[in-house]
Amino acid sequence: MKKTIMIEGMSCNHCTKAVENALKGLNEVSKVEVSLEEKKAVVEGEKLIDDKLREAIEEEGYNVVEIK
Repeated sequence: MKKTIMIEGMSCNHCTKAVENALKGLNEVSKVEVSLEEKKAVVEGEKLIDDKLREAIEEEGYNVVEIK
């Protein structure tokens, strides 16, 4: 399963690393790619739950606009 998460509030490489680490901390996530330019994260894994993905990112201080 693959999901694309649109994120607002990332402004530097530190931001992308924070989002990447937050998502990698979830057991169901096997792969993460975060793009500062495109303001998105692409995650892969089993049984990805939108609410858990959103919560992990928002706990770092960023806003999730859309998950698709």
